[in-house]
Amino acid sequence: MDPILIIGIAVVAAVGVIIYGVISVRSERDIIEERLGRYDEQNSSFLQLDEIVAEEPEQTSPKDSALRDRLDNIFAERTFGKRWRAQLARADLKLTVSEYAALHVISTFGFFGAGYFVLFGQQLAPALLAAFVGFFAPRIYVARLTSTRLIRFENQLPDTLGLWVNALRSGYSVLQSMEAIARDAPEPTSTEFKRVVQEVQLGIDMEDGLAHLLTRVDSEDLDLVITAVNIQREVGGNLAEILDVISHTIRERIKLKGEIRVLTAQGRITGYVISGLPIILALFLYGINPTYMGNLFENRACGWPLLGIGLALIGIGFAVVQKIVDIDI
Repeated sequence: MDPILIIGIAVVAAVGVIIYGVISVRSERDIIEERLGRYDEQNSSFLQLDEIVAEEPEQTSPKDSALRDRLDNIFAERTFGKRWRAQLARADLKLTVSEYAALHVISTFGFFGAGYFVLFGQQLAPALLAAFVGFFAPRIYVARLTSTRLIRFENQLPDTLGLWVNALRSGYSVLQSMEAIARDAPEPTSTEFKRVVQEVQLGIDMEDGLAHLLTRVDSEDLDLVITAVNIQREVGGNLAEILDVISHTIRERIKLKGEIRVLTAQGRITGYVISGLPIILALFLYGINPTYMGNLFENRACGWPLLGIGLALIGIGFAVVQKIVDIDI
């Protein structure tokens, strides 16, 4: 094995670990914001900011905190940083943009090391493919969390609106109704409405708090609900009746989405099988007969371009199949 390659991998991995360790240090501001996120389910009174700030946070190094904040600012000003921050918020992951970037670095070199030293017997091409997968692994994980959380929230939304309507008809205000939802609704609905209630109690306008909720939960049904609430706050009207009608509409949409998902299940599974079968078959053949498949991975002049073209075509085919079975309602 090439000693230069070993030294390069070791240096980059060490730098990645150091960067992650530095930016993972929690500053005082982050600790206060994290404590603000805690909401007492048994006590519906307003959170007292002075009491939270009065708690002595953990001591952190000013230099480490300054470096971490500087890295956060550098990443946050970029277009991808803003996109990552929105994705992390929708997945409800307590990570900063710089921590997420460091996670990409560590995951990439971790997959490369596992592929090079453990799985593929120090073959460079399969290890590079593993590193490519490792680079996108955090994004796949975040996207999966976001999708699962969004589906749960949308499935709970009709019952949430029913609870909201009953609270309004009982004489509660809009804020008190959302507080009841935050107390009685299941996750993730309770957490999201808790945040809205906290923001309003800390002085943020309700319209802005609902806009922040829509940013964290990118749902068309929720957009319809928030639009109705904002219009009612401006022009008046019976909000309970409006939300009752919207609840019925959302229930019908969820039922129709379920039927469409059942009808398109075969197409989605076909896309997964067709896309994964060539990769699994190539790895299987390489495992049982490395000599036969070795030329494909070792020949840089012909094998590597063929691998790249094959992966590109697999990705395009998978995207086309998913686009076909993705039916908007």
